Amino acid sequence: MTTALIFAGGTGQRMNTRAKPKQFLELHGKPVIIYTLEHFEIHPEIDSIIVACLENWIQDLGRMLRQYAFEKISRIVPGGDGSDKSIYNGLKALDGKCAPDDIVLIHDGVRPLINAELISANIAKVKELGVAITAEAATESIVRLDGDDRIAEVPPRAKMYSAKAPQSFRYGMIWGLYQRARHDGVRAIDSAHLCSIYGVEMYTVQSTPNNMKITTPADYYIFRALFEAMENEQILGIQ
Repeated sequence: MTTALIFAGGTGQRMNTRAKPKQFLELHGKPVIIYTLEHFEIHPEIDSIIVACLENWIQDLGRMLRQYAFEKISRIVPGGDGSDKSIYNGLKALDGKCAPDDIVLIHDGVRPLINAELISANIAKVKELGVAITAEAATESIVRLDGDDRIAEVPPRAKMYSAKAPQSFRYGMIWGLYQRARHDGVRAIDSAHLCSIYGVEMYTVQSTPNNMKITTPADYYIFRALFEAMENEQILGIQ
């Protein structure tokens, strides 16, 4: 079985929106999280979807899922105060429902510009090597600081990548890792960071272009522009 775990527990403080969290902001009347979920809903290799959602928005999300006729959503669970705790809650809800060798794709609810090819590539890489981290080559130099403002290192850009999503694993391995982190009091930025902390060997999948995470108001407007450009390409047949 292959499950998509979509975490959407953030409050979106950097968006400066008081009325709605960022995952529920709308484009053409449809919330961002629905755009994200649709990629997994229509993908033939995804068997089920679990969502870790901001707790006081769970009922609203359930209504939206009914409105858009989702069929693969198996459960909505409360998110946590950080993506790692939201992912933990989602993985915990799968305990007893997923076999250790089942595949789970972990993805941000506010990363809607993915496609079927990227999902397929993640699944294929996990089947081959056990771990798939979507990554994008760095387009600018990366610096590592030593202290507040002193640059300690500028690694060769050709070897630098940004970790994105989906990040995909065998269920037993990644659930065991999150349990271990909870026991050890370890907090991680994302699943790739957690794997790095515990020395898990990882392999990359090349990201699709514009696989952005909507975090700030500027990100939302970039998403809108990119989405409308992609829509125009499809309508007008632009190559």
